[in-house]
Amino acid sequence: MSKQAQLIEYIIQDIIAFLIEEKGLTIPVAISYFYNSTVFEKLQDIETGLYLCSSSYVYEMFQSELENGRLVAEFTQLGA
Repeated sequence: MSKQAQLIEYIIQDIIAFLIEEKGLTIPVAISYFYNSTVFEKLQDIETGLYLCSSSYVYEMFQSELENGRLVAEFTQLGA
């Protein structure tokens, strides 16, 4: 597994844990919410560099997407 893939996995695990703790979701529901988000899609795209951000930062982006139904701020590549 590449280092990027490992970092992505750690962030995903953290976000699922945050959803379970903060929102009281079950594991399958938390996974479904996150895996069906734009933030998850951006996290999987190595070109965005989102995998280099903290789990908390990515979770805040995800919360914003949940609250607004989409990413509010235009997402720019972090490495650009």
